[in-house]
Amino acid sequence: MKPRLAAAAAAGLLFSMPLVAAAQPVTGPYVGAGAGINLFHDTTSRGFRINDDDIGFVGLGSLGWGFGNGLRVEVEGNYRESEIDRIAGPGPGGVVGTSGYVRQYGAMGNVLFDFDLSSFGIRPDGFMPYIGGGAGYVWTDIKNARLNVGGSGYRLDDSDGNLAYQGILGAAWGFNGAVPGLSLTSEVRYFGTVNPTLNLDRTSGPARSDAPGSLKLENNNISVLLGIRYALLAPRPAATAAPAPVAPPPAAARTYLVFFDWNRADLTSRAREIVGEAAQNARRVSSTRIEVAGHADRSGTPQYNQRLSQRRAEVVASELVARGISREEIGVTAFGESRPLVPTADGVREPQNRRVEIVLR
Repeated sequence: MKPRLAAAAAAGLLFSMPLVAAAQPVTGPYVGAGAGINLFHDTTSRGFRINDDDIGFVGLGSLGWGFGNGLRVEVEGNYRESEIDRIAGPGPGGVVGTSGYVRQYGAMGNVLFDFDLSSFGIRPDGFMPYIGGGAGYVWTDIKNARLNVGGSGYRLDDSDGNLAYQGILGAAWGFNGAVPGLSLTSEVRYFGTVNPTLNLDRTSGPARSDAPGSLKLENNNISVLLGIRYALLAPRPAATAAPAPVAPPPAAARTYLVFFDWNRADLTSRAREIVGEAAQNARRVSSTRIEVAGHADRSGTPQYNQRLSQRRAEVVASELVARGISREEIGVTAFGESRPLVPTADGVREPQNRRVEIVLR
């Protein structure tokens, strides 16, 4: 009973740990390892009872893959060991020596799911509980377990491999990005196998009819583990660069508006004056880029207005070149009716929307 209480207390401690670090979502490959205590439940077969009141050991390692949506799959290798305290038989029982123990080792395939508790106000990078289960193949090995049956000595020293299964309840905490991809884990696991059959060998005294040739044992375990998990492809924090010298604020861009008559792409005399002013100021302030953007009102179809705004922009760009601006300095775009200066309903002829904007930067 004491080992059971110890396991319950350990499990409660593991799942009430303060949230001092942030769990990191698992995406891509990861590796994990854990160790802790194991309780091998007492088992009875054919009148024989194996008692294990001590706390045993469990260790495991895993290689897995996280799909980024909470689902994970992994392959696990595990090892458990517990010391046998006493074997009682149908005859006078015998106290087992300290060399008697149970070993269990094998491989499992697990499927796990991480829970996102954001809807409860708990950030995924603050606390990440998970559940899972697995199946595999495990060998159960009992070594040098001795007993006395009516004056005859017997020894249980054999192994048997069987299908195994387990259920997993766990939680993970990370390190607030200090070590990207690394998380602490705490778990409680139920682990069992198909009942192994182990030979019971007579070592001294006459053979007895109440001592069978083999025992078919139940195999049930409760394990509590602490471990680590490392996601191999976790994003690394960007390196902190030295602060760059503060650059002077850029000069404010200057904008010139060139307006057009309805459904026209030729320049009026006033439009030529505005383009000339823009060209003159561009040379004076040594602008590095001249942006020319054509627009149209909503009186035509969007496709037609797109082509019309392109023609208007090209006409203004050609006029700038004629006034001494290099064509390589000019960037031409056309927005059709998508960026009106004055919002209107479809089909409205709005003069201010029939324009080309010249921006000096």
